[in-house]
Amino acid sequence: ILFSDGAQMGQYYRENRIPVDYEEISPNVVRALIATEDERFREHSGVDLRGTLRAAIFLGKRGGASTLTQQLAKMLFTDRSSNFIKRTFQKFQEWIISAQLERQYTKNEIIAMYLNRFDWINQAVGINSAARVYFNTTPDSLRIEEAAMLVGMCKNPALFNPMRRPDTTLHRRMVVMDQMRRNGVITVAQYDSLKLL
Repeated sequence: ILFSDGAQMGQYYRENRIPVDYEEISPNVVRALIATEDERFREHSGVDLRGTLRAAIFLGKRGGASTLTQQLAKMLFTDRSSNFIKRTFQKFQEWIISAQLERQYTKNEIIAMYLNRFDWINQAVGINSAARVYFNTTPDSLRIEEAAMLVGMCKNPALFNPMRRPDTTLHRRMVVMDQMRRNGVITVAQYDSLKLL
């Protein structure tokens, strides 16, 4: 709804989501996402066989097997079942869909789709809304510590909700920044200064 001078008065929506292109997303978000959720994202073709094998051997205790592309496939096409047999079948479907997504889209397009689709709760669906709701900024302006918090929420937005559990969210943010440090995305000096914020 607009005023007569064109200024926004308010808005109606089912989801507070305004998609953005990859170029409109801060590199800090992309680096944090890859370092935390899928270290080999740029190397695999949708399914990380090494990660799947590791998850099977250690029963998921040393990281999950889902790639970013598989997580996107799950967001787009499947509802998670609590039934083990159905969930196993869904996992195979996600692999097939992931391979198709990787053939049809670039890695940057997949990241943009993932970030535009993710629900950060508190009426923040997609990276554009999340940047505005949590930091009152645009997705291209997110700083490292802000990107780390949002990426940390990807594991479980309800658990790592900064409005309800700020201490838990800060701890998760530190885990993400440690992953970024470990993967060479940020320096030790940056990590040491950012953990004080």
